[in-house]
Amino acid sequence: MPSYVVRVWVPDRPGALGAVASRIGAVRGDLVGVDILERGAGRAIDELVVELPRADLLELMVSEMNEVDGVDVEDVREAPGAPLDPRLDALETAAYLVERQERSELLGALVAHVERDFEADWVAATGPDAACPVASAGSVPPAAWLSAFVKGARGSMGGDGGAAGPTDVAWADMTGASLVVVLGRDGRPLRTRERRQLAALARIADNRWAELGARVGVGGSGNGL
Repeated sequence: MPSYVVRVWVPDRPGALGAVASRIGAVRGDLVGVDILERGAGRAIDELVVELPRADLLELMVSEMNEVDGVDVEDVREAPGAPLDPRLDALETAAYLVERQERSELLGALVAHVERDFEADWVAATGPDAACPVASAGSVPPAAWLSAFVKGARGSMGGDGGAAGPTDVAWADMTGASLVVVLGRDGRPLRTRERRQLAALARIADNRWAELGARVGVGGSGNGL
């Protein structure tokens, strides 16, 4: 049975999501997961995991959903493997990071899992003046762009992961390690819940970085490997 992730804007009022679920059921679809990405200005952005009996029903389902007053489908994609559970994915990633025993292993795990969990095009752990990322995954932009972005983000956006900046890039500080984790994803904007999740993972990795440094008698600050 094909599964899809549907990103949808719905009115932030009682019954709105139920109306969407009813339209999904009308084409024999099964709503198996809901993740609230962002709320504000009277609307919510949700990601719905939907199973359909046949792939050729997808277009009809999207058309039915768009018929609900105030609803707009932003993006539809095939669900990667098993049905998504973002909360469980985040917990498993956090546990995996805490289990790492070397700093280089920790950073490699961080960028790899962020790339997977966020379905990012690229991820980098870098310093503001680094000649190249300390760890990366995917097709990372040039180091000069990364450095300029990090400096600009810190200076103009504060520590909020770029909520007021580009919608296709998110970042989070690892203060103790003097690093910043940056990710990019084209075609699907990064929303508030995702930015908060990235910040939480960066804090976990930063604390583990300090623990590993203390264990081997190295100071917890700095990004020496």
